[in-house]
Amino acid sequence: MAEKTLTHLGKTGEARMVDVSAKAVTERVAVAEGKVVMTPATLDIVLSGDAKKGDVLGTARIAGIQAAKRTHELIPLCHPLPITKVEIAIEPDKRLPALSCAGR
Repeated sequence: MAEKTLTHLGKTGEARMVDVSAKAVTERVAVAEGKVVMTPATLDIVLSGDAKKGDVLGTARIAGIQAAKRTHELIPLCHPLPITKVEIAIEPDKRLPALSCAGR
């Protein structure tokens, strides 16, 4: 079995950015998911839209879109990529209680 190498590490283990200039342009999809756990009372406030600082879910969607557009600034050694679409889904989970968040 061939030994796997980490492309972002040089021969002596130093971090480096990989040259991707010869790679063909391809379509890719990335998905990120997480849960924001909170008290039942907080979840009720978020879902009712009565938060003192405004629309919590709308603000969260905007933050998710901004994060996707700036991924190359947030993840070390990540190349800037052209983003054509970002979808943010936020679903309440009253069992935890939490908000299940997914970005695609």
